[in-house]
Order: sequence, then C-alpha cells, then structure tokens
Amino acid sequence: MPCRIVTDPDNPEWTVEDFARAKPASELPDHIRAAFPRTRGPQKAATNIPVSIRLSPEVIEHFKAGGPGWQSRIDEALRKVAGV
Repeated sequence: MPCRIVTDPDNPEWTVEDFARAKPASELPDHIRAAFPRTRGPQKAATNIPVSIRLSPEVIEHFKAGGPGWQSRIDEALRKVAGV
C-alpha cells in the first residue's frame, strides 16, 4: 500500500528559513510563555541510578500516603538501613 502524505494548510511543514527565524521559548513575550505549561528544564547530572525493584503493596502505600517525594523517602529509609 503506498504511503499518502497529508498536508495541513494551517500547520505547514517548516522551511529552512522558518528554523532560522525560530527563537527559544525563553525569548518569547511573557503573555505567550504563560500559555504553555512549565517544564523541568535541563536535568543536572544524574546522582541516582534508576533500578527496578519489587516492594510489597503495604510498603508502597505507606510511603505514597506521605504525598509527593515518596521515592525519595524510600531512598532515605534504605540509606539509614545501609548506614550511608
């Protein structure tokens, strides 16, 4: 089956000139930036190592009940047990 390219006149493909005129969001006027959700921005160098671990539902419920930051609280509890 041949691939069909669909064009949208309200959202045309960018040209080289369009990219040359583009500016970072930080340079947009405040009233325009306010329309976009805030993002975390560039990440610092990772200090933690992502792992997959299976924990009991009761442990997860306990830490999640404390609200945001539950993974950090698990890390803190494990650091205490490990003596670091």
